[in-house]
Amino acid sequence: MDTSGVMALVLAAGKGTRMKSAVTKVMHNMSGKPLLGHVLTTLETLPFTKIGIVVGHGRQQVESYLAQGEEAWLSSGVCEVVVQEEQWGTGHAVQQALPLIPPGCTVMVVSGDQPLLTPETLGGLLAVHKSEVAAATVLTAHMEDPSGLGRIVRDKDSDVSAITRIVEEKDADDFVRGIKEINTGTYCFDGDALRQALAHIRPDNAQKEYYLTDVFGYLSERDMLVAGYKMRDAQEAMGINDHCQLAAAEEFFYDRIRRRWMKEGVKMVCPGSILIDADVRLEADVTLLPNTWLRGNTSIKKGSVIGPQTSMMSCQCGESCVVSYSVAEEAVIGEGCLVGPFSRLRKGCVLEARAHIGNFVEIKNTVFGCESKANHLTYIGDAEVGEHVNVGAGTITCNYDGTNKHKTVIGDRAFIGSNANLVAPVSVGPGAVIGAGSTVTRDVPEGALAVERADQKVFSNWETRK
Repeated sequence: MDTSGVMALVLAAGKGTRMKSAVTKVMHNMSGKPLLGHVLTTLETLPFTKIGIVVGHGRQQVESYLAQGEEAWLSSGVCEVVVQEEQWGTGHAVQQALPLIPPGCTVMVVSGDQPLLTPETLGGLLAVHKSEVAAATVLTAHMEDPSGLGRIVRDKDSDVSAITRIVEEKDADDFVRGIKEINTGTYCFDGDALRQALAHIRPDNAQKEYYLTDVFGYLSERDMLVAGYKMRDAQEAMGINDHCQLAAAEEFFYDRIRRRWMKEGVKMVCPGSILIDADVRLEADVTLLPNTWLRGNTSIKKGSVIGPQTSMMSCQCGESCVVSYSVAEEAVIGEGCLVGPFSRLRKGCVLEARAHIGNFVEIKNTVFGCESKANHLTYIGDAEVGEHVNVGAGTITCNYDGTNKHKTVIGDRAFIGSNANLVAPVSVGPGAVIGAGSTVTRDVPEGALAVERADQKVFSNWETRK
């Protein structure tokens, strides 16, 4: 599709009073990113020359998100912020962005609280707008219960059933309230026609606001075509005004993601119990078991089995891994690793190929070597563990002295006996053995045995004496 001379305008200035939250509406999280982020991600798939974002309430929250993070929308040079100092309606919001709109430009206007719209729907809207050579094109939807939504009034005598006006429910009579075709709040405009119409709208309504929808009546009265494009799935048009609607939209979105990945070859057992965020990436032949939650930019390669009861946040998981009943955050899990049950991998954990991390083992900021094992009741933090190392049950790297963190280094083929304490900074050489129950405070040379225990005392006939 030719999108030369096409820009998008995102309305993100609303307060969202019904959310009853200090977080401005478009910054509420849904499936791993803010509502506004979902809208921008969709727009990014269409080659707009510019995307204007109108901000107002919660401006600092929105601008901080746009400037930071992995996406850093403002750094792309495509996105630009427009400030609506006073919120006097959607028409007033678009008026603030008029300096961004060059002559002859086509403008798509979308709401920042409609995260379910797809590239296919927005692309279809733009295509109809161009093919009809319309002054404006409205994205509409059919709803059996249109309560609270603006209604589409069409000219049934026109060849294209042109839209004559959009009426907000508060301003509608009984006939208009009976119409089931609704305005979704997404439009395409000829930029010059939009500029002309905005100069003539007035706040003559129950809300005393400048409605963007009033421009359609102005255009129609001057015989400028206002076309309509009815979307296939009305649920895409769902706007978010309270936490009930947010939950409903998120459930719909999670279902969409699950269906997408299953069609790509991912097996899911009890799919409805599995949550996958928007930026997660999966390969074919991954298996997800019940009550698994994949968040952030997690990626999982083919043949891996994740779950049940597992949460992974921004992790990279290699091929043919098994991760069960575990929690992982910003960890790298190498090919063929076994993790769990009941393991915790914290930020900075790197498991190299075929490592085994077992029940009630916690690892943080550590490189854990190829085919090494820590199978029971162990904490390893700020460490470097070599290959083919066995870490016995109850082992602790004592990495924190109350002020600073210190590093533990364990060489290849070392054997750490059960209930050992490695007081960092300390190193255990390749092939060295730490006797069970030892507290190691000094470096252990390669191939050496280190044992640190109090002498065992045995009191004969203790039971009788007691």
